[in-house]
Amino acid sequence: MVEYYGTTVPLSQTANIAVEDARTLTVTPWEKGMVGVIEKAIMSANLGFTPVTAGTVIRVPLPVLTEERRRDLAKLVKQEAELGRVAVRNVRRDAMTDIKEALKEKLINEDLERQGAQQIQDLTDRHVAEIDRISEEKQKEIMEF
Repeated sequence: MVEYYGTTVPLSQTANIAVEDARTLTVTPWEKGMVGVIEKAIMSANLGFTPVTAGTVIRVPLPVLTEERRRDLAKLVKQEAELGRVAVRNVRRDAMTDIKEALKEKLINEDLERQGAQQIQDLTDRHVAEIDRISEEKQKEIMEF
């Protein structure tokens, strides 16, 4: 967040942010007077970045990830995967409720209800497995660098 004319706004609303190379971001403020303010905001964000100013362009070199930071990122991946699994299960619950209501209202018969429930469970299992696979791949990727 950057102080911009008395209001705190996201950095992206005061400057262009671009990737210069794999380890460097460039921040180009829209107004020349904002260079110092943006540089100060980046340093005070406590992200471990040390910006380097060259005229109106601020370069932000990204440090190499430490082992501890990699473990933190891997934990974050696990948490996001769990949120994804919960979301899939919530959709399953809603779909099962809809099928049971359709059965109560005699819109479908018991065979269709069982068939639909089985299809929903198969889709749920497939998507949860996909979330698990992607999560494991991402955790390995994070830890190998």
